[in-house]
Amino acid sequence: MSNSRSGNGIILASLMVAMAACASLPEVVPNSAPVAAKLNPTVATANGALRAKQAAALLERRWARATPDMKALAVLEEAATGVPLIAGNKVTLLFDGPVTMREMMAAAREAKSSINLETYIFDQDPIGQQFADLLIEKRQQGVTVNVLYDSVGTFGTPQPFFDRMKAAGITLLAFNPVNPAARVGKWELNNRDHRKLMVVDGSIAFTGGINISSTYANSSFFGSRRNPNKSDGRKVGWRDTHIKVEGPAVAALQWSFVNNWVHQDAGELPEANYFPPLAPAGDKVLRVLASDPDKGFEIYKSLVLAIQESKKSIHITSAYFVPDQQIVDALCGAAKRGVDVRLVLPGVTDHGLVLHAGRAFYDQLLASGVKIFHLQVAVLHAKTAVIDGTWSTIGSSNIDRRSFIHNYELNVIVLDPAFGQNMENAFAEDLRDSTEVSREAWSHRPWADRVKEWAARLTEYWI
Repeated sequence: MSNSRSGNGIILASLMVAMAACASLPEVVPNSAPVAAKLNPTVATANGALRAKQAAALLERRWARATPDMKALAVLEEAATGVPLIAGNKVTLLFDGPVTMREMMAAAREAKSSINLETYIFDQDPIGQQFADLLIEKRQQGVTVNVLYDSVGTFGTPQPFFDRMKAAGITLLAFNPVNPAARVGKWELNNRDHRKLMVVDGSIAFTGGINISSTYANSSFFGSRRNPNKSDGRKVGWRDTHIKVEGPAVAALQWSFVNNWVHQDAGELPEANYFPPLAPAGDKVLRVLASDPDKGFEIYKSLVLAIQESKKSIHITSAYFVPDQQIVDALCGAAKRGVDVRLVLPGVTDHGLVLHAGRAFYDQLLASGVKIFHLQVAVLHAKTAVIDGTWSTIGSSNIDRRSFIHNYELNVIVLDPAFGQNMENAFAEDLRDSTEVSREAWSHRPWADRVKEWAARLTEYWI
């Protein structure tokens, strides 16, 4: 979900589909059998998987300052998701739209072979036009350019905007078209492509929460020394997080794009060198989780497991927070056993229904010792978490049923203490711009708000 326009479109579309039954999320119970059978997680490199002793040695060096149970969590996560760790990567944090767009456009300008772009929203506005112009320019230079865009997320984007790119030789594909006649025999209106991904020359990738839209052009106060309680007259900004990935993991991100395209059964990708040899670019170990409605809830399972296995801290920044009861129970259980559980959630939102549905869980969370903070003077759109200072996730998935059950989502898990510290620093920065919700104050909230929360909970499956 990215804005009220697209969110409301999904709700209407979902109700029209009138599904016979609501899908449910799996129970996540740490299984000791995989841990007993496998003492070390699988670690992939550009030259294939490392042998057990090599993997153990590498992880021992990387996690020397991590919590003692990080290796066990990595094994559990692999058992739950079936996805190995990938070593030898460089991961750069990018905050808010302007910085991210500059980095993405700079990488695209240097493209020599291919640009693959996957996005939920691609608006016809100043940022969208700049991006489209750049893609057209690169195609004219002989670079293969493929664009996969969601047909609900781009519902308000005029078709001539895409036709212009197509006429320039760019290959475009609308994901799960709204019109059933547009792709006969494959109409899955309720399943949306919410991923945000750009891969350049098969060697540099960008992913996270940021769409191609001027909506994100007005940055938040993140990283500034301004007083967050004074907007100095400027328009409310958007707070988001993206990452730039270099190294062997880019191949996994590229594969997620190719796989999603192929499964649309709507034409082949042009030939290009999408998977060049990738040398190590850094020392980060990560896991790429590309979930879809037909697979195994990989992003959901990894999050629940990390919360369940936490020992010191859980710091979550969530734009659209409508958790299921299992996540609520896991957060409450962690707080009760002494884990520092803090949530940065929206104080300003672009979707009131989601806001109130999420706040319906506050009573239980606050009673268990979970600390909740509302980000001020910015529309929160980031989807990140850092647990025990070492396990971090950045991606497109919100903490809600739609993301976990119906959307195609993409998250990257980074298992690294140094990167975790950068995530902790970012979380502390968000806390600076937030106000805490006390249990006492929450118990005295207006009855009108309580009614809104109750009503919103009735629609939580669909939002």
